[in-house]
Amino acid sequence: MGRPVVTIVGRPNVGKSTLFNRIAGKRISITEDTPGVTRDRIYAECEWLDNYFTLIDTGGIELNTTNTIFAQMRIQAEIAIEMADVVLFMVDGKEGVTADDVGVAQMLRKAKKEIILVVNKMDRFVDEDNIYEFYNLGLGDPVSISSSEALGIGDLLDEIISKFNDTMNTEEEDDSIKIAVIGKPNAGKSSIINRIIGEERVIVSDIPGTTRDAIDTKFESNSKKYTLIDTAGIRKKSKVLESIEKYSVLRAFTAVERADICILVIDADKGVTEQDIRIAGYSHDNNKGMIIVVNKWDLIEKDNKTFKEFTDDIRLKLAYASYASIMTVSALTGQRVNKILDAVDEVYGFRNLRISTGVLNDILTEAVLMNQPATVKGKRLKIFYGTQVAVNPPKFLIFVNDKEIVHFSYERYIENKIREAFEYRGTPIVIEFRNRNEKNL
Repeated sequence: MGRPVVTIVGRPNVGKSTLFNRIAGKRISITEDTPGVTRDRIYAECEWLDNYFTLIDTGGIELNTTNTIFAQMRIQAEIAIEMADVVLFMVDGKEGVTADDVGVAQMLRKAKKEIILVVNKMDRFVDEDNIYEFYNLGLGDPVSISSSEALGIGDLLDEIISKFNDTMNTEEEDDSIKIAVIGKPNAGKSSIINRIIGEERVIVSDIPGTTRDAIDTKFESNSKKYTLIDTAGIRKKSKVLESIEKYSVLRAFTAVERADICILVIDADKGVTEQDIRIAGYSHDNNKGMIIVVNKWDLIEKDNKTFKEFTDDIRLKLAYASYASIMTVSALTGQRVNKILDAVDEVYGFRNLRISTGVLNDILTEAVLMNQPATVKGKRLKIFYGTQVAVNPPKFLIFVNDKEIVHFSYERYIENKIREAFEYRGTPIVIEFRNRNEKNL
């Protein structure tokens, strides 16, 4: 079995995201005094007393609303409840029981899940007697906390792990392939994710920036485990005006850092933009695998030259990522979306490919024989030997007589020779030159 899933629910602005951040131990969810800030489900892997579990934050549940975003938020919360082993139902201790609290309590009782009633905002200045009215919700003994002041969090965590049963694996490591879906706003990232996983686990909207948070969606396909990270659309700094948006951009970059592979989604109707170049550059600089997915291909008028012209433009503008494969899809029609995971598997395989030291040195010897390094200040570079020291990404150490005279063009030449032999499609490879007497491998 997988790790237990703990979901935090409640109406907007009761402090769910602040509690989430407390338990997760870092600022993941956006916290703002604006109802509806957390729109989608947010995931974090957590631990308490050697018990590991997945924590999900959700957008606020509003039972009677005509607002499209809030309505979708409710659906997302319901999905998160269905996924949960334990539900933390959070209410506002200062405000008391509301009609929406009563409605959410009724919904939770029907779900037949382990439920912990969490009364938040019970800081040192609040009358403790306020907690008694929450017994009227019929969900058992409430747990009193203040997420903003970190009061009662340990007691709450003790209560959470007491609900775990013996069939839950609380020590399982995450061995999934982590995929960050990146790109500028409204390129179709969330729609592609929904097509891939076959259910609407990420909100889709025509409003750019609807996905403000990085959403981790775990799923399996053909007995392989994946984690899809839907990042907020990355905007130019000049257009990032709200504090909420600033946090989102930062977290999108963080999502790239913890991914194995980035899927860069480009809007076919707009072509490669400066933002696309910037976003792809961030993936490249972090040595992530990259697949370039051109979405909305169904909207393009085509002839027998269209694909070549489009790919040539991508190769020109993203020349530093020449290793990245390019595919055209339509999230709207589903065209070729089913091929994306095949491409992910291929890239992941290359990222974990190891070359034996003997074979690598044969490649290096042949490369030097075919193209001798240039003399720099009367000194010629000598390559003694090389070895692969890491995978995901592949990293090579090459020992030389003087690393200071390695010209970038010769480094690129060596990389190309390695790629000629083993391709390494879809992934950067890292080459580090060391003087032969250097240690600290």
